[in-house]
Amino acid sequence: MAPPTRFSSLSWANVLPVVALVVLAATWGRTLPPVLVVVVAVVLAGAVLAAVHHAEVVAHRVGEPFGSLLLAVAVTIIEVALIVTLSISGGPETATLARDTVFAAAMITCNGIVGLSLFLGARRYGLVVFNAEGSGAALATVTTVATLSLVLPTFTTSRPGPEFSGSQLAFAAVASLVVYAAFVMTQTVRHRDFFLPVADGENADGQDPEDGHAAPPTTRAAITSVVLLLAALVAVVGLAKVESPAIEAGVAAVGFPPSFVGVVIALLVLLPETLAASRAARRNRLQISLNLAFGSALASIGLTIPVIAVASIWLDGPLLLGLGATQMVLLALTVVVGALTVVTGRATRLHGVVHLVLLAAFLFLAANP
Repeated sequence: MAPPTRFSSLSWANVLPVVALVVLAATWGRTLPPVLVVVVAVVLAGAVLAAVHHAEVVAHRVGEPFGSLLLAVAVTIIEVALIVTLSISGGPETATLARDTVFAAAMITCNGIVGLSLFLGARRYGLVVFNAEGSGAALATVTTVATLSLVLPTFTTSRPGPEFSGSQLAFAAVASLVVYAAFVMTQTVRHRDFFLPVADGENADGQDPEDGHAAPPTTRAAITSVVLLLAALVAVVGLAKVESPAIEAGVAAVGFPPSFVGVVIALLVLLPETLAASRAARRNRLQISLNLAFGSALASIGLTIPVIAVASIWLDGPLLLGLGATQMVLLALTVVVGALTVVTGRATRLHGVVHLVLLAAFLFLAANP
């Protein structure tokens, strides 16, 4: 179904971000009883659905790949703000929070979103097709920034433990920004056609024929959706922060390690992109799903590491970015399987299942290291 072009001021998608912000303001910094924890969780889910709706409206207005890029960057900026906020309030105990959250985001996007999209698309259409050039370039870029930022700290010797020295951290931050900027330029200017849908029956401009029956939303509607999208994303991350004590208590209650909190945060923050990618896959627009997945992984690393590098000047305690042996094996396996998936430009349900099994392995080992 194409995003709506008419904009009702009282629609659920317009009301929910405002309600979520009001709930966020009313609950911020307070200890919540169990009933309010459930209420906040329901409002959080509503804010996620509203974010997906407005992201689709904006994407329909600006076209691909700008729509996917907008959602990926917006979610990542808010994710960075959440990591910094939790790191400042948590003290030295949060030394690995950035690493845990960023790595979890990379695994969820490159295995979870990719696998779910491939499975849903192939289940409905038998065989899904996409641009191998664009998806391969995106995966190569993700691999580069992930290795520079998350793998190398484990092997450097300037500092004890999986930690960069100041100059090494600065280099990794600058390199991440340069690579990310180069990727955005390639995706939106130089080789935009590499990132457009190639599903059977597409129009010449890369738009889904199903979307072509609906006129793009007006400029006013698109601007309103941008504002409400940002409001919904702020509410999603803010309410996730409000829920974080309950999350931490729940993680401890079931016996999971503290690092699993980063996994839960990543799962919550990436819900809008997961839903948007799933919808695109069901419309046989797999390239949009891959744009969201790899773009989110790249933004999570390429934008988070530079900001955390600057924030580390004021944060207490060390900033531990290096992955452990198990995590590096999972990252390497994800890169190899991802390369084999995108190299042909087509995939079946088997590819989706393999990626989903890798996600399950990550979640299982995160809970039982």
